[in-house]
Amino acid sequence: MPKKLSKRMPLDSVPGRTIYLHHYPAENASKVVIMAPAMAVPHSYYADFCSWLARQGYHVIGFDYYGVGLAQEDSLRHFDSSVTEWATLDAQAVLDKCQTDFPDLPVVWFAHSIGGQLFGMLERTEQVERMVTVATGTGYWRDTKPSLKYKSWVLWWAIVPWLLPLVGYFPGARLGIVGNVPKSAMAQWRRWCLHPDYLVGAEHLYQTYAAIKTPIISLAFSDDEMLTYRNIDAMHNFYRTAPQRRLRIEPADFDLTHIGHFALFRPRFEKLWAELLLPQLTAELPTDRAMPNVE
Repeated sequence: MPKKLSKRMPLDSVPGRTIYLHHYPAENASKVVIMAPAMAVPHSYYADFCSWLARQGYHVIGFDYYGVGLAQEDSLRHFDSSVTEWATLDAQAVLDKCQTDFPDLPVVWFAHSIGGQLFGMLERTEQVERMVTVATGTGYWRDTKPSLKYKSWVLWWAIVPWLLPLVGYFPGARLGIVGNVPKSAMAQWRRWCLHPDYLVGAEHLYQTYAAIKTPIISLAFSDDEMLTYRNIDAMHNFYRTAPQRRLRIEPADFDLTHIGHFALFRPRFEKLWAELLLPQLTAELPTDRAMPNVE
């Protein structure tokens, strides 16, 4: 796959809190696509997809949440961030900059996993043309895949409570669980995952999420290792006034044996990028509130 170099730019979401933007420019771009990453996933994971998308005629802006990837300027023992701050400080700063730098272009919030969860905390979302979510659902542990329920119970009750104060952050990279996560972010995420209404219930944000009117196109995969359709519907149902279209995808629909929660953004899925992801950027916007029954 030919590479297209991005422009890496520091951005202070607030004074003393630096994150990094990655701009993949396109000639005669028709839209700006913000690639909002998943929990603890560095932007580098999405770089090939962002580069490819820029070649299709879109300005693409990627970023790292504070404490993840290039935003991790020092050991996580020495600085901290909550997940709420990832949304209200970091993601908000990225959205504001894109709306300022490209005032005449529609902005698309392209969200992987938690990137779609946090959208409801942002301001000025009415200026976003659409949000495309990929494998975005709640993290409530009882609604996850059966194979994960015991592991989730062990993580939230037996590992995180003692490991965070001992280490000062969550060393997920060494454990092979999620990735390295700042202490406050992991503690907050634990609290969300133990609440039946996840972050919206834990933070009492029902009305905040219900006020979002940005059209949403959701992509969910039957072989997602982490999420059930129940998780995915539950999260999108909180955006109750947003017009929505929810697509449920079987790997066999595209002659594949596996897609899952993370694999979609790997270069070997370039054919699927063209057949599935790219059309969502120009598809007719949904007009109805799609609220299918939770399974």
